[in-house]
Amino acid sequence: MTIHKEGRKIVALFFFSLLVINLLVYFLISKHFLVTWCLGIASILFFLFIVRFFRKPNRKIRVEDGVIYAPADGKVLVIEETEEEEYFKDKRIQVSIFMSVWNVHINWFPITGLIKYYKYHPGQFLMARVPKSSTLNERTTVVLEDKDKKEILVRQIAGIVARRIICYAKEGNQVNQNSEMGFIRFGSRVDVFLPLDAKVEVKLGDKTKGTGTILARL
Repeated sequence: MTIHKEGRKIVALFFFSLLVINLLVYFLISKHFLVTWCLGIASILFFLFIVRFFRKPNRKIRVEDGVIYAPADGKVLVIEETEEEEYFKDKRIQVSIFMSVWNVHINWFPITGLIKYYKYHPGQFLMARVPKSSTLNERTTVVLEDKDKKEILVRQIAGIVARRIICYAKEGNQVNQNSEMGFIRFGSRVDVFLPLDAKVEVKLGDKTKGTGTILARL
């Protein structure tokens, strides 16, 4: 496991900031044992949380035609037939994965294919569990087309704590299954819109592992 590239500067910034705060408190405010140790322990725990959030685990990269892998670690929040209004403008199967602050926050491309569509939408920062966050929150929309011309849509959605979505998708690029799609900082959600004939392989409440859990089959 390493620290993801999107978090290296942030981790370094927090390390030096916490170090300076602790030194200032010790030398300028109080050298009392209880004060310095409580602040020191709190700083270490907070720093470890930041490091953990930006962790990049070693994952086995699987490539399989007709299989849609989970694009994120998290918990299956929604499985339903719904109207997708941005790109398809018809009914699709929506599978949503909620990512808590304890999950790995890297996102992966669920299939190999061509990026047919990409768009970033500025928006609000409602709780990612709320259904309307899919259309009101800051988000990105990526549409992938496989070799059989079947399309799926993946939407990264910011949450109440998340304040930045990073997406590496570029329209017209060919991408490999389970390669990195992007990163969402602090609590968020990923929606996947599938064809109606897709066979969903997960249930509500299931925990998913990006690059490992089979979300559905085409």
